[in-house]
Amino acid sequence: MNTNNIKSKSNLCQTLWYALALNGNFYENARNTQKNRKLALSIVILGAVSHTIGSGVILLINRATVFVFLISLLINAIAIIIGYYFWTYTIWKIGQWLKPIDPTYNDLLIPIGFAYAPQVLNFLTLIPLLGRPIELILAVWSLLAVIVAVRQGLDITTRRAAFICLIGWPLIQIAIGFVQVLEQDVVKWTN
Repeated sequence: MNTNNIKSKSNLCQTLWYALALNGNFYENARNTQKNRKLALSIVILGAVSHTIGSGVILLINRATVFVFLISLLINAIAIIIGYYFWTYTIWKIGQWLKPIDPTYNDLLIPIGFAYAPQVLNFLTLIPLLGRPIELILAVWSLLAVIVAVRQGLDITTRRAAFICLIGWPLIQIAIGFVQVLEQDVVKWTN
């Protein structure tokens, strides 16, 4: 399939495939259409659900109470979705600061939402002893996808896109780590 026709022929599986493959043409052709906006948000939500599945299994293994289990799942899902909007906002603001950019914040939501495709595999973090390494691999994969999305979306060099994305990425990772530590503390307090 020609990647120029992705917009008209894509479905969720094809979109995930092109996003996971870091296809530059795919990210460049991700225009602000209602269909692509829904696909991008669906990918972010699937990533959040996948993350909560992994966390939920770990909470069940640790025998969390029903209340802690439900609160933790809700916090995990919300944290991923808020992280998506926050990271997109930091990329947009830094892009404006470094170079007057044409795309609006809303224009960046679609390609960056597609770049969250590796997070759909986050349920794999429930594999014993491999959970944290898998989580880090998926985080780096998402970072690389966001760099490609920003490079194509802002029409800038890879180096500049990497710089822009790397400023917000540690903040997102710290926030995710904070949520995980908070979850562990809540489980300890209730047991």
